Amino acid sequence: MNIYTIGFTKKSAKEFFEILKRNKIEQVVDIRLNNTSQLAGFAKKNDLKYFLKEILNIEYFHFEFLAPTEELREIYPKGNDWNLYVKRFRQLLNDRKILNKLDKPFFEKRTCLLCAESTPENCHRRLLAEYLKEHWSDVKIIHL
Repeated sequence: MNIYTIGFTKKSAKEFFEILKRNKIEQVVDIRLNNTSQLAGFAKKNDLKYFLKEILNIEYFHFEFLAPTEELREIYPKGNDWNLYVKRFRQLLNDRKILNKLDKPFFEKRTCLLCAESTPENCHRRLLAEYLKEHWSDVKIIHL
């Protein structure tokens, strides 16, 4: 099973939607804590849900329980301690028992995890995808 990830920052709406279309994404899972900010532009929650459905017939889901907490989000940018962020985010996923909340067959559709970061290197979407891969051995991660 493939799990895709994408960030919308530094992408135009045209580029963003073309990437999803080219990869035949069927559903987007928004894993942002704050997805209603004006800074999100075309990726603001209600707008994105509408655009995905109308433009590409993609389903939209917001799973806030997969987002880092506000306190956790402050660790990396302010202290630049990526290793501490990774450790605490993984602990948060364990504490929230996300594997009990996620239905693996849900991901049989072409699913893309969405957040804001332009690249996956220092982003929780990569950490989440890797966490799922560790627990669901048949996962292949594809960063768009």
